[in-house]
Amino acid sequence: MATKIYIDQGHNPQSPNAGAEGNGLREQDLVYPIGIELARRLNANPDYEARLSRPTPTTTIGTSNSSSLRLRVADANAWGADYFISLHANASNISAASGSEGFAFSRPSVAFSFGEAILRRMTDVTGLRNRGMQVRTNLYVLRKTAMPAVLIELGFITNPGDAFLMRDNPALFAEGIYQGIVEYVGN
Repeated sequence: MATKIYIDQGHNPQSPNAGAEGNGLREQDLVYPIGIELARRLNANPDYEARLSRPTPTTTIGTSNSSSLRLRVADANAWGADYFISLHANASNISAASGSEGFAFSRPSVAFSFGEAILRRMTDVTGLRNRGMQVRTNLYVLRKTAMPAVLIELGFITNPGDAFLMRDNPALFAEGIYQGIVEYVGN
């Protein structure tokens, strides 16, 4: 049976639950194509089945921040996902801040190790610094999912190098995440 991966492209195309902005770009516009590319790779491998929270660029989930998060988690839980990955772009008031990092609900955990594999392979492929995994117990998508869940900050939207790499090369990020999934799950 195929391993089911739920890919949550963080945020909505507009409010409610719009994401960060930087360098003339919007977080929700950067993470959308990366999720599409990742799902394409996973669905091309018979050992995996991927589902997207935002299957189209105009998909809006919920009517508030809280309902948006609740509906994403409910969809993943109802589908019976084996793993949940929420894709985001980081932001900082320090424009030199750069790199990829991830969050899991606890450590040690399957999710924490899963996130480490994703970050390791993603940073190998993208060349961005691996800022490591951290525990974050206050994030709804990590607390309420019924399966191991990670939130991955792909890069900093406020750093021009990171931001334009995400915009211009979404397939790089998707490939790195895909390799991390395969490394961790197998197949």
